[in-house]
Amino acid sequence: MKNKNYKGMGIALGAGIGTALGVAMGKIAIGLALGLGIGIAIGAVMDQKNKKDHSEE
Repeated sequence: MKNKNYKGMGIALGAGIGTALGVAMGKIAIGLALGLGIGIAIGAVMDQKNKKDHSEE
């Protein structure tokens, strides 16, 4: 199975969610920063899980 770049996917997802959250709060910069931070964290966790799964095979 091909390895996926979950960090990039997390950043993209976080940017989208953060922008939407920022627009809803009226503070786009804060929402974008929070979304990117959460997206990077989720992507890193998924990437580590993916590496662990591939090392067991």
